[in-house]
Amino acid sequence: MPTTPEMSMDMTTVGETGLLDTLQHEVAVFARRAEQTRLGGVGQVRNSMDRAAYLLLNRLDKEGPMGVKALAASMGIDSSTVTRQVAPLVDTGLVKRTSHPEDGRAVVLQLSPRGLSRLDEVRLSRRQLMAELTNDWSPQEREAFCSLLTRFNTALSTRMASPGLPGTEPAPAS
Repeated sequence: MPTTPEMSMDMTTVGETGLLDTLQHEVAVFARRAEQTRLGGVGQVRNSMDRAAYLLLNRLDKEGPMGVKALAASMGIDSSTVTRQVAPLVDTGLVKRTSHPEDGRAVVLQLSPRGLSRLDEVRLSRRQLMAELTNDWSPQEREAFCSLLTRFNTALSTRMASPGLPGTEPAPAS
């Protein structure tokens, strides 16, 4: 007989329930602390770029120039959210809007040289923070944490992309 997520929860042992309670609590604490500090790095760059800007710039750096719809789809958010979040990045010169080479009506977003420089600066600061926070961890512990956190985020993204499951209502735009 197939099980649903709800049935799986009912079938957990007392020990697993306690572990899951601890996990959900630690994830909640992590989310609060990450938002409070924005895990912004160290030094002068600390807290200097909000999460949305960082994620958008990072995506444009990794995937190259793209349209608003493609960027929204790759990030799993609404096009109107991308448009709203990109506007200040264009205004400050971190992102360039250009016309699509094949369809002049379409807009292509591209990381500007200034945007890449700023992103590199923020990445370095955040990398330094991660090194500081995990300075007493072994390389294997860092790798295991990164692997498990990636796996957790992937599972969460997959769940949020599955319409109709309890708890998968669209999240507020971020």
